Amino acid sequence: MALAGGSASAHLVAHGRGSDPAHTGWLERFSNEPRSNATSAGAYRTDGVYIGSHGRSLRLAGLDPTNSNAESRALVVHGAWYVSEEIVRECGKLGRSQGCLAVAKSSLDEILTRLGPGRLIYAGKA
Repeated sequence: MALAGGSASAHLVAHGRGSDPAHTGWLERFSNEPRSNATSAGAYRTDGVYIGSHGRSLRLAGLDPTNSNAESRALVVHGAWYVSEEIVRECGKLGRSQGCLAVAKSSLDEILTRLGPGRLIYAGKA
């Protein structure tokens, strides 16, 4: 995660189950389609924090044709029990979201503090 001050920090992020249908731990595809349960590629603008079914979460607005359905698909940043170093040690891979950018619950406070409204997040495959 890059910051305006030039510093960066790294965090585990789970991708959507539709992006890894065989649950190999490797992202196979992106999708912008509703009900695909896949992560959408592209640039996102962060919007406000809210309390939802996953607790405190950060709304995302897709800025590209590849993620233009982010808001209608309710793709957000949220904490998840299936994202942690412990899960990687036990299972060899992270769990999967339904397309959201799911992060470790232990990282959520830092991420929400550093990423306020109007910041840029980019999801892509290296």
